[in-house]
Amino acid sequence: MSDRTYLNWPFFDDHHREWSEKVEEVAKGLSVDHSGVDAACQNLVQTLGHSGVLGPTSSDTGKFDVRKLCLARDILARHDGLADFSFAMQGLGTGALTLFGSQAQKNRWLPKTRSGEAISAFALTEPGSGSDVANSTMTAVPDGDDYILNGEKTWISNGGIADLYTLFARTGEAAGARGLSAFVITPDLSGFTIKERLQTIAPHPLATLRFEDCRVPSSAMIGTPGQGFKIAMSVLDVFRPTVAAAALGFARRAFDEALTRVSERHVQGAPLFDLQMVQGHIADMALDIDAAALLVYRAAWAKDSGAARITKEAAMAKLFSTEQAQKVIDTAVQLFGGDGVRSGMPVEQLYRDIRALRIYEGASDVQKVIIARQALGTLQNASQHS
Repeated sequence: MSDRTYLNWPFFDDHHREWSEKVEEVAKGLSVDHSGVDAACQNLVQTLGHSGVLGPTSSDTGKFDVRKLCLARDILARHDGLADFSFAMQGLGTGALTLFGSQAQKNRWLPKTRSGEAISAFALTEPGSGSDVANSTMTAVPDGDDYILNGEKTWISNGGIADLYTLFARTGEAAGARGLSAFVITPDLSGFTIKERLQTIAPHPLATLRFEDCRVPSSAMIGTPGQGFKIAMSVLDVFRPTVAAAALGFARRAFDEALTRVSERHVQGAPLFDLQMVQGHIADMALDIDAAALLVYRAAWAKDSGAARITKEAAMAKLFSTEQAQKVIDTAVQLFGGDGVRSGMPVEQLYRDIRALRIYEGASDVQKVIIARQALGTLQNASQHS
């Protein structure tokens, strides 16, 4: 059993601790067949939905419990990477509906995604613009009561298996960020095709989407015209700390595996743990995990406490947790020796699972830029009011 003393930190209320116990119990009972990721994710969404674990991934009131989201990803990632992925995408894919959707849009989709009846996706990245969202080129041109979509989206998680996609396209109200709008669309639309399924070192459903004269009703728009960039950033502001929480869960699992290994593995008649250098590695891992957890749950607590935006806190949590989780997992692999790179070993799987988290939802270098700009902005604001 992984260390759970962090649940006694003042960031959490009793209902968070109860939630943690529920997710832990569900996670222990998961049986995931990784031989086919599409079927695995479809089954996981149904299982998590039926058990009630997907409850916090959306809200009819427009407000998330970010601490619950982070706790769920922390726990699920510790047990299985695809379980974490399946949970996360149900929230990210419908976050725009929770925060900005019409009542009709919420009524149609949110009960289905929470119950596991429908799978959601978040279609933001394009072949020529990843973190540079303001330069998205996919278009949505008004045509009567409809919009005509043309362009491509890529690296879309759940692409090819999702029942609904939150899609961002340029409607042209202004240049740059102010000219984007958000839509909720379904895969049965004429002109919407899966151009390519993408394979990665940690397999999960990924695809490039193509839209060719794809007609959608104006009622599919989320929010108002030109609000797309604001919607996307608001969703990422909520879910970026949860990426950090997933990295934290991966690190916790690697730490548990490493502790067991160095306790049971003997060298020259004594446990590997007795070597002071090994103890130093264990200490560094424990320190990185707790420091990451403090940043993750500070960000989540701040959002739940009413902060309008947690741009700096979320960026700090995402940057530190993902980078340090990579180090923790690498150390675990090293402590396992040759077994650490054997296919099918938990630490080998974790080594592949963690890498993408340092890229998606804002790569590490992007987080550094955000943190630096926020720091400068804080200084400038203080100077103006002094």
